[in-house]
Amino acid sequence: MAGRKALILAGTGMLAELAEVLTREGWHVVLPCRRYHPLDCEVRPGAAALRALRRPGHRPYRPGAARSRGEGKAIWVEAHWDRPRELAAKAESALRGPADLLVAWIHEQYRRAVMGAVAPLLAADATVVEVRGGPSGDPPDPLLPLHPTQVVQLGTVSAYDPHRSLAQAEIGEGVLEAVRRALAGHATSVHQVGQLRPLVR
Repeated sequence: MAGRKALILAGTGMLAELAEVLTREGWHVVLPCRRYHPLDCEVRPGAAALRALRRPGHRPYRPGAARSRGEGKAIWVEAHWDRPRELAAKAESALRGPADLLVAWIHEQYRRAVMGAVAPLLAADATVVEVRGGPSGDPPDPLLPLHPTQVVQLGTVSAYDPHRSLAQAEIGEGVLEAVRRALAGHATSVHQVGQLRPLVR
């Protein structure tokens, strides 16, 4: 997956774990959202200088060493859902080329406008993962039908404990699983994460 580009549209920090996984696997990840959320995989100030310090006897170059680490990059850009064209322009500048993957968890009010604005930023063979919140009957058709789409339908309570709300970790695991299916070339499908309503006893 090294060298590929991903665009993740979600609230601040909501899909941070997914961004970290993709970055560690060599993806160039762009995260437009309102506020900055630091990622554990990001390069901190001074990290390059620390990496340059080597133990005595270190050989300065070994062919293929840089590629083997599979390090990608995560870039945050300030953006607002209610300004979709501006968001798309900033995302395009940060991507520096067509995105191979779009993951979108957008408030329903802005979903159609934002998805329409970023659609031209996708590569022709890009895959899409749409995260939809709350029970709403049958899941709606994907907004970008030209791209294979994995729809993640979020329930209201945990799949493990019907007495507690759906946890962020469960959502992250479900979205990552959908991303893996998308990248493996699976056809458009729907994935339920959590339960739609508490179980009746």
